[in-house]
Amino acid sequence: MAITFKIIKQLGILSDKQNGFKKEINIVSWNDRDPKIDIRDWNEAHERMKKGITLNKEEFEALKKITGGIDSDSLEIE
Repeated sequence: MAITFKIIKQLGILSDKQNGFKKEINIVSWNDRDPKIDIRDWNEAHERMKKGITLNKEEFEALKKITGGIDSDSLEIE
């Protein structure tokens, strides 16, 4: 069974990769299901994608709540 998708709304680009892919946050419907927030790498034409994560509205709200109060400078990441 082929996976189908429809990008409902492009929200933004998080980063550009040297391989021509961009990490994007979009609203996507997968296999004609309800749309979800989707974070993954896409090629320029949105024909190919890499593994990513999808979040429903409740999960997205929880993510905002958890990350909203975090100072990124306090994290041990680059």
